[in-house]
Amino acid sequence: MAHNRHLLLLLLLAVFAAAVSAHNITAILESDPNYSQFNSYLSQTKLADEINSRTTITVLAIPNSAFSSITQNHPLPVIKNLLSLLVLLDYFDPTKLHKITDGTTLTTTLYQTTGNAEGNIGSVNITDIRGGKVAFGSAVPGSKLASTYTKSVKQIPYNISVLEISAPIIAPGILTAPAPSSSLNITALLEKAGCKMFASLIVSNGVIKTYQSTADKGLTIFAPSDEAFKAKGVPDLSKLTNAEIVSLLQYHAAAKYLPVGSLKTSKDAISTLATNGAGKYDLTVSVAGDSVTLHTGVDSSRVADTVLDSTPLSIYTVDSVLLPTELFGKSPSPAPAPEPASAPSPTPASAPSPAEAPSPLPASPPAPAGDVPAGAPSDAPSAEAERSGTSPKSASVRVEASFAVLTFTVAALCAVVFPTVSMS
Repeated sequence: MAHNRHLLLLLLLAVFAAAVSAHNITAILESDPNYSQFNSYLSQTKLADEINSRTTITVLAIPNSAFSSITQNHPLPVIKNLLSLLVLLDYFDPTKLHKITDGTTLTTTLYQTTGNAEGNIGSVNITDIRGGKVAFGSAVPGSKLASTYTKSVKQIPYNISVLEISAPIIAPGILTAPAPSSSLNITALLEKAGCKMFASLIVSNGVIKTYQSTADKGLTIFAPSDEAFKAKGVPDLSKLTNAEIVSLLQYHAAAKYLPVGSLKTSKDAISTLATNGAGKYDLTVSVAGDSVTLHTGVDSSRVADTVLDSTPLSIYTVDSVLLPTELFGKSPSPAPAPEPASAPSPTPASAPSPAEAPSPLPASPPAPAGDVPAGAPSDAPSAEAERSGTSPKSASVRVEASFAVLTFTVAALCAVVFPTVSMS
């Protein structure tokens, strides 16, 4: 009995932790019209999905007055790169900003995870400068600290912090528009990533033309590595018809842009290029921590590495060849030898449907204790600006209400369960 109560309490605590850690950057920003452009482009570039999929993050928001020049003069891929530099993979609140060790630090951003950032272009320099101000700039040597901290918008310690800064952070070369996706040499990228067999197949069967014609509108490719084609259980492709091989190769791509964050937050089945009236040819996704797994109904495959993430094209390597049920039924493996007539034939157990595993909540380091130095001059962010980060917003009310209810529930259970356990 006591054991069951322990399990119940642990389950409730897990639900409690998941609810507290959940955040929605779109909901946090939508109540303030000053961030409407910034918020809109987080959604258009799908960076909002990436932000919401992470458990420790800081977003440097830019008001419309400082953001309009970017949206008017640059295409969406450039805007995404700029926004990616404003998403820090660490937690910074106002107190921590003013207590940076030695007054300066370099921190990694989402841009560093795209595969497009060379050296430390994807990192940001944060410096506590004279006058009590905190400045931001590219980590590339010689870059100017051209942006400053303005005020706090919202914190959910130590999960997400949203801070307003005065201007975008410009890294060298980040304003250069990338080549159109349709003009990229997809096969060269695949070969360099260790997917030579897959690259050869899409060329010899003409599927590369389908990929290229779809790329500018949105395309995601899941490319099996060369080792994946050598794995046990991979069907003999020479026994497939040309039409079946084409369907198999089309099954490894989706006609939409799906960066990692969108894969992690995907709840519905993903249609592929092979999807047609005769078959669904879809994929489902499960997530465990930072690991993303694709499920076909026949097998599953882990998303191994990001080859390219450049709006509107994503290319990933996967550990296994994806086998659709429309071509391979429930099992691509050879049928086992028949049992003797006297022995009953065992009924094969059906594969369990994939369920999305909850992301574990990693322990995030607390911000350093202490307040802003009392001697900070008057040009530092005002006390009123600091307090704005804790004012009730429509999004925060929902999170805080859930927090309060769950806190009460867990506290009540602890009061009831633990005395009972101690007596057992």
